[in-house]
Amino acid sequence: MIPHSVPRVLRMGPARLTAGLDHTRRLDLPAHRTLHGDQVPRTLDDIIALVEEVDMRGRGGAAFPFARKLRAVADAARGGECVVLVNGAEGEPASSKDAMLLVRNPHLVLDGAVLAAEALNAREVVLATVEGEVAKSSIEAAVAERRAANVAGAAESRINIRVVGLQEKFISGEGGALVRAVNGLEAVPPGRKRRASTSGVDGLPTLLSNTETFTQLAVLAELGAEEYARVGTSREPGTTLLSVSGGAANAAVVEVPTGTPLINVLEMCEAEIGDGVLIGGYHGAWLDAETAISAIISREGMKMAGGSLGAGIIVPLGESTCSLGEAARVAAYLAAQSSGQCGPCRLGLPDVARALSALVDGSGSTDSIRRSVRAVERRGACFHPDGTAKFVLSTLDAFESDIALHQEHGSCGRPVRGILPLPEREDEPEYRLEVDWTRCQGHGLCAHLLPEFVSLDDYGFPSFKTVPGWMVKEAGRAVDMCPALALRLAQAH
Repeated sequence: MIPHSVPRVLRMGPARLTAGLDHTRRLDLPAHRTLHGDQVPRTLDDIIALVEEVDMRGRGGAAFPFARKLRAVADAARGGECVVLVNGAEGEPASSKDAMLLVRNPHLVLDGAVLAAEALNAREVVLATVEGEVAKSSIEAAVAERRAANVAGAAESRINIRVVGLQEKFISGEGGALVRAVNGLEAVPPGRKRRASTSGVDGLPTLLSNTETFTQLAVLAELGAEEYARVGTSREPGTTLLSVSGGAANAAVVEVPTGTPLINVLEMCEAEIGDGVLIGGYHGAWLDAETAISAIISREGMKMAGGSLGAGIIVPLGESTCSLGEAARVAAYLAAQSSGQCGPCRLGLPDVARALSALVDGSGSTDSIRRSVRAVERRGACFHPDGTAKFVLSTLDAFESDIALHQEHGSCGRPVRGILPLPEREDEPEYRLEVDWTRCQGHGLCAHLLPEFVSLDDYGFPSFKTVPGWMVKEAGRAVDMCPALALRLAQAH
């Protein structure tokens, strides 16, 4: 199976995770084994010693020590069954590195996952990715190749490899939401912290990490700690994958050694910095042009610059678009992508998005945005409200001069070109609340339940805004709870 089009790959320094991809669009099993050799099983103690020697961290954004995850799963399983879960459902529109690995180098992903599964004596490897995408087809083909070749003998044959397709949403890659989806439940965060290492897939202890993490494990096992650490920094050895897009003329997934100057990556991708560079994706932060020029690609380097490397997302803004308008597009997207199961997501994030949009047309203020942000911070059922708040507050800090132009003139004079990547919008149904005025007694309960979409006049009677599809459950609840049975919900035309 060779896809017609594949994610573009560039590199600086040695090719490790991207080795061989300059010669072929996808490495099938024979090509993979020629390049990387046969996988050698290792004990859990050996793997833990390897990852601790190079201080390997998860590459999904949180940078959690991988050795601690391995120990936690082993301790919870106590010699019993466990599962390895590969998170290939990025969800983040600005990230493409995991999709690149699944499409172009799927066997390296599987090598790392099977290596961990064998060491943990796991029951199965589950690989979760987006339904209907080329990445899912590619990894399914890779699993079929392995079954046909039976390349790893009895050890690998004992481990079932299962591919699960998920609906693409921003929150689909959140750990709790991912586990729920694999278990056949709605892909929303569970609302309370529940570690996958204790209870994950089918209630079993689960080693959960993202696609690049398992690929790094495979490379580390192949090279050994000493060779692996020949590139990168002493504290963060090895290479990392970056998804570079936005204002980059040569957008690509780029493999670079840690310690590489950010400006070198931007120049390779022919990227204009413009007003700034977004680091860490839509839960990340903006670096202004001066800071971006001196920033270093590493966890420590990005922290010193005031950002976070996260999942390796780099989005230069360029000079041709309205920075504030671009940020408002993303804030509206993030509000619509919430699961809507807690107040900060259901009510607070739409309020934040509207406040930022008002600032774009010059009618809003930074104070109103900060008030809206304070209403959602540290109050959500998951990290989504806090991540969105971080992005919006960073926007206010990074684009002060642009904000001043909007407040004074209603515009900065530049159009919103859609530089920040977002998925194509599907036509979602909208709904409207209708009232039977012969029944309505002005109780005001509907406005209490749906304050974002229902307002009351001086006499306590309601008027309504159009309800988006993602709020239809809450609107239905308001209809059901109307004490006068005066409300009904209809699809808007």
